[in-house]
Amino acid sequence: MPRILGIDFGQRRIGLAISDPSATIAQPLPTLLRRRGKRAPVGAVARLVEERQAQEIVIGLPLTPQGEQSPWTLEVLEFGQKLAQRTGFPVHYVDERMTSARAQRAVRSLGLRRGQRREKGRVDAAAAVLILQAHLDRRTRG
Repeated sequence: MPRILGIDFGQRRIGLAISDPSATIAQPLPTLLRRRGKRAPVGAVARLVEERQAQEIVIGLPLTPQGEQSPWTLEVLEFGQKLAQRTGFPVHYVDERMTSARAQRAVRSLGLRRGQRREKGRVDAAAAVLILQAHLDRRTRG
């Protein structure tokens, strides 16, 4: 099975995760920093897709608490379309409501020192893992 790249697309950071070769378990990758006021780093993420030999991409879709789209949702969808065009691989979306809160709880439960728990990149990577794992679990249940 091909690997799948999971993305938690944020305004300042992009949390990343990759599946194992059997597409069963999501594992965190280093977080990608974004420059304020710059375009989304489609090229950098496309290179990562190639380096990690991913053939599918899953992006967390930021819906409102009511499940509706917002301007940020549209920006994330646009990023996903550009990434699909650039890589030629399918892009799937997973509802990411409450993912950040769950990721923060997961990072706190690791028993890290306070400063390490507050590192935003850890939470973003954990959110990407949760997004990707939700997709993998849904595929398994099928």
